[in-house]
Amino acid sequence: MENEERIQVLDGLEAVRSLPGMYIGSTGPVGLHHLVSEVVDNSIDEAMAGHCSTIEVILDRDGSATISDDGRGIPVYIIEEYGKPAVEIVMTTLHAGGKFDKNTYKVSGGLHGVGVSVVNALSEWLRVEIHKGGKAYVQEYARGVPTGDLLVIGDTDRTGTAITFKPDPRIFQETVFSFVTLSKRLRELAYLNRGVYIVIKDERGEPHPPSVDTYQFDGGIVSFVEYLNENKNTLHDPAYFKKTKDSTDIEIAIQYNEGYADNILSFVNSINTVEGGTHLSGFKAAITMSINKYAKANNLAKNRKISGRDTLEGLTTVISLKLANPQFEGQTKMKLGNTDVKGLVQSLVGEGVTDFLEENPKTAKKIIDKMLEAAEAWEAAKKARESTRRKSALETSNLPGKLADCSERDPAKSEIYLVEGDSAGGSAKQGRDRKFQAILPLRGKILNVEKARLHKILRNNEIRTMITAFGTGIGEELDINKARYHKISIMTDADVDGSHIRTLLLTFLYRYMPELIEAGYVYIAQPPLYQVKKGKVRRYAFTDEELDAVRAEMGENGVTVQRYKGLGEMNPSQLWETTMDPETRTMLQVRIEDAMEADRMFTILMGDAVEPRRAFIEKHAREVENLDV
Repeated sequence: MENEERIQVLDGLEAVRSLPGMYIGSTGPVGLHHLVSEVVDNSIDEAMAGHCSTIEVILDRDGSATISDDGRGIPVYIIEEYGKPAVEIVMTTLHAGGKFDKNTYKVSGGLHGVGVSVVNALSEWLRVEIHKGGKAYVQEYARGVPTGDLLVIGDTDRTGTAITFKPDPRIFQETVFSFVTLSKRLRELAYLNRGVYIVIKDERGEPHPPSVDTYQFDGGIVSFVEYLNENKNTLHDPAYFKKTKDSTDIEIAIQYNEGYADNILSFVNSINTVEGGTHLSGFKAAITMSINKYAKANNLAKNRKISGRDTLEGLTTVISLKLANPQFEGQTKMKLGNTDVKGLVQSLVGEGVTDFLEENPKTAKKIIDKMLEAAEAWEAAKKARESTRRKSALETSNLPGKLADCSERDPAKSEIYLVEGDSAGGSAKQGRDRKFQAILPLRGKILNVEKARLHKILRNNEIRTMITAFGTGIGEELDINKARYHKISIMTDADVDGSHIRTLLLTFLYRYMPELIEAGYVYIAQPPLYQVKKGKVRRYAFTDEELDAVRAEMGENGVTVQRYKGLGEMNPSQLWETTMDPETRTMLQVRIEDAMEADRMFTILMGDAVEPRRAFIEKHAREVENLDV
């Protein structure tokens, strides 16, 4: 080949170090934490095969993580073809793990199949310790390369594997693990693998407080559903269905609550299939068919068909499949494609839901009445939604009168500030850059959408105004490509009322326009709390700590401090300088890092149940700073 000398053949783990994003998604926080997940998944494979009951994760002060289990231990016998022990082949060769041998694991959680070799390649150093056959073995590596042979270090009376690794700072932007992020994933794994004991310990020392979380759920996914509905008023105890056929195990738990949002989580081999797939399609088809069949047979349907959308209102479900050969679709490999799974799930859910309804007629009537109310509400919402639509982004005559729009027509260069009250709105309108900054003043507190259906929400003037201004539509009709602004900034006062309004707005966006958050369009503006003046010099502080630092820097004598109680106290130039000027402002991007926890938090803060909110306030009240009552 003419260009043959230019083609670089990447052998083994060199390819991983050259293109890490291809193997772990990114070299940011997601990729960093994926390293731990990849090793933990090996231990989970042992647990799913019935050979492991305990998994421990330890974060150490040198920046390393240790994952240990009481499984069978990675094999140590010599593979004659290579003249090396099996563990070394597993640690240094892509796709060499036991999960590719059907005789080793019936099912495996290694979704991408990259294996522990990728963790080894992306670590500054790694140490594997194996207890097996009465002997303890150790081998060490540096950036994927063995630094010595596999050694016997003594006798042992247990079995298992412990892998300790330190992420390579040459690869990762940040190498500090988040205890919270890892703990959430381990809790999820404990729910999905009934009875397995999982513990995570933070032993790093300052600034990380010593922490230990332990998880073990004998109720499995039933406990998972109860956890998801912990702060909601439920209509019944969870229903649980299970089916095994050939090499496929299906577990499903469902529970309805009095809320209006659905929460359906689906997993394949303990991996969250966030884009759904054939198992989710089978579930939705079966539950709609079973509900309609029962409602008709018992004269509960009022001569109308209940739609699939209506059956989902207030439904919390966990679907967990364990199968030998999962086939995934899509760019992210998070959508299940196995065609036979749809029929299996459909038959299981169909039988299970039918039996549950027949055995619980009072509960069945409550559930179906709720669905019929949902159907009526959707009809009302459809009519209300018509009045919020815009004909096109350029026909500004349809825009709300209170909106001070920008002249820029490229959404990627346009931003809108949602501002609390007319006073702050006036300052913002005068202080903004009219070319690319739009201002939408909101009067009072918007409706708490956690306690209302869509048709009532769409009657709220402030919400209707926002929907019209954003241009995307709402709910299932939302089209992110029609967004008129790629920055939607919530700008409220730095007090209790401001925090409440911000929470109401975020709840609305999370429940009915989550695509805006997922696209990275939603921000929280950060106005300063204090102005510090000395002569003609002005400085701003955003926290009490910053205030102390600024005062110390400027000198205590002759310094005057103004505490801003609201945005309206700033003149337009100050508001621009501190909060709206792209060169100097601080803005927080809102992300849905953990949708499950976000759902729980919005339910606690804004839902019907009072007791969880009281408990949350009592627990965190002392952490609140700058409380203005």
